[in-house]
Amino acid sequence: MDILNKTALVTGSTKGIGKAIAKELAREGVNVLINGRNDEEVERTVQEFKLEFPLTSPKNATADIVNVQERDELIRRYPIVDILVNNMGVYEIMQYEDVTDDVWRTYFETNVLAANGLCKHYLPKMLESNDGRVLFIASEEAVMPSGQMPQYCMTKSMLLSLAKSLSLLTKGTEVTVNTIMPGPTLSENVQSIIESMYNDESMVFSEKEKKFMAQNLPQSEIQRFIRPSEIGRLASFLCSPYASAFRGSPIRMDGGMVPTIF
Repeated sequence: MDILNKTALVTGSTKGIGKAIAKELAREGVNVLINGRNDEEVERTVQEFKLEFPLTSPKNATADIVNVQERDELIRRYPIVDILVNNMGVYEIMQYEDVTDDVWRTYFETNVLAANGLCKHYLPKMLESNDGRVLFIASEEAVMPSGQMPQYCMTKSMLLSLAKSLSLLTKGTEVTVNTIMPGPTLSENVQSIIESMYNDESMVFSEKEKKFMAQNLPQSEIQRFIRPSEIGRLASFLCSPYASAFRGSPIRMDGGMVPTIF
């Protein structure tokens, strides 16, 4: 992908989509800064990457990036990166009437302001060097809210708007800002839920997955969960020089969940 020896900060990269993106970047020779709130998990992931990708230099970037002081300390430790992947976020199924003002604020601060705080530092540095990639991880819920978690959908829609606004600042440069919108993805937590729903030991996971999709997500065209590694490979491409024409783009990788053309 022509990104050998680049440095990437991937937020929330000890598990799930974030870890998969970090892995695919490391596979391409990128030195990844592993981020999470739990230092033991972060360090364990760093050591795992060192073994799997010995030609790269993964580093510990433990920080709760929602906390302004911890975010500023992270920036102080790593003042310059070539790639910023804003993956970290929270979600929970909630009824609208249960979403209090405090919940709205928590989701805004976690899913939007934390990423924006990193962008405010790293994007100007990228523009100065005329090179860099900023990538947001949103969701198909950003353009097709299910109604099951309005507080989450709102923040993911906001990321699309933020990415477009920031992209306009990159005009005439080799810096890009884009967003991936994954559909239902097989994270560790999702797999555990599916396994627990179907107790028939004679069923292999692929059968459980197929049954779940048919019963709960019939609109999916692939009728399986997206694998985090698939999102990781797309992210690696978007972080490469080959994707320089993608500008402020909301890129759907939803397995056909969204029924519209645009």
